[in-house]
Amino acid sequence: MLTTLSLVALGGAIGAGIRFLTGVGVIRLVGQTDFPLAILTVNILGSFLMGVFVVAAAHRGLTHLSPFVMTGVLGGFTTFSAFSLETMTLIERGQVGSAMLYVVLSVALSVGGLALGLLLARSVFA
Repeated sequence: MLTTLSLVALGGAIGAGIRFLTGVGVIRLVGQTDFPLAILTVNILGSFLMGVFVVAAAHRGLTHLSPFVMTGVLGGFTTFSAFSLETMTLIERGQVGSAMLYVVLSVALSVGGLALGLLLARSVFA
């Protein structure tokens, strides 16, 4: 368990570093914009890489690397990739309604949770 936790932590550090560098690269490439293009790029790329890894790991017998790659590296790079995987898993199981509910609830409640956190923190630290 401690070894797995260490691999997840190491992967998370790597993923977070790559996320930062990707964001800097996007901003240098297109310039600073009001639209969060760097984060959108990271989310799309991370979701793509999650899809590639899931299939490759299953076909090559590399699922033992999932904690390091999926939870660690890709989780540190973007948690959106895990969200995307869970959504597609529901769709592939034929649970399209549950998938759509998951998408709506995840986005709405996460944004709502962030808004509530901002409101609470602003009232405490104001």
